[in-house]
Amino acid sequence: MIVSASYRTDIPAFYTSWFLKRLAAGSVPVTNPYGGRPTQVPLTGPEVDGYLVWTRNPEPFAPALEALAQLGLPVVIHLTITGYPRALDRSVIAADRAVAAARALARRYGPRAVVWRYDPVVWTDATPPDWHRRQMATLAAALAGTVDEVCLSAATIYRKTRRNLDRAAARHGFAWRDPPPEEKRALLSDLASLALDAGLRPTLCSQPDLLAGPLEAAACVDAGRLSDVAGRPIAARRKGNRPGCLCAESRDIGAYDTCPHGCAYCYAVSDRGRAQARQRAHDPAVADLAGAAALAPRQRRPTSLAKNI
Repeated sequence: MIVSASYRTDIPAFYTSWFLKRLAAGSVPVTNPYGGRPTQVPLTGPEVDGYLVWTRNPEPFAPALEALAQLGLPVVIHLTITGYPRALDRSVIAADRAVAAARALARRYGPRAVVWRYDPVVWTDATPPDWHRRQMATLAAALAGTVDEVCLSAATIYRKTRRNLDRAAARHGFAWRDPPPEEKRALLSDLASLALDAGLRPTLCSQPDLLAGPLEAAACVDAGRLSDVAGRPIAARRKGNRPGCLCAESRDIGAYDTCPHGCAYCYAVSDRGRAQARQRAHDPAVADLAGAAALAPRQRRPTSLAKNI
């Protein structure tokens, strides 16, 4: 079994102490976000083949990565680096600091242990297509020789995403749009070509209708890559999370509405203020991350913003 930590929240950035306590316990209860009783997910032992870690900031997770290495458990880190302006990324670490973190991870765990994510690609008047092209060229050059793959995606405008983007646009005075597929394909193809020029394999996450140019379909939870890191074969059946997803089967241990980063395009948080309150009230000793987060009181929004909820 591959453990995913986590596409629902940024465990490395905010919940390392909690993770280390659960790792010492050997398992974690995970609440199904769609209802039902929590299920116990093993974190160590013969059932666990390795880990996929998703983050914007791996620095706080260094003790956990060392603990996993001591247990002989391989880890692949998906590190998102975009360099978006603060209007879109309110509190993530700067791109140059994230690049330095990627280099440190690759030196310690090997170049196959790190995948760079440039996603989601968001169309705003602060980040027009030429901005993305320049950013891709700059970041790809900086990460060449450190990583061998960059995973892209076009922003999918879920209800939460639309609400978060609308709020950020009103607050910071920018406009955003969801362009037609042909425009998305054109930009993604250009970005993929720039990545390829830097020696990186460009892949696209779960959007087969947008594949173009040198883009290949991504398998973010990649048993083959994890096998390379482990130095032994890891078998896992393909079990995607949505149509077009080529991921191997995994168990995610995160919880929605617990990440306080405040990214304007976020699909995993309904309200940043509530996520911040949950993170502040979080008790690392509580086993279930969703249960620990639920200890935080619901934050009331000002009446003047009620129309935006």
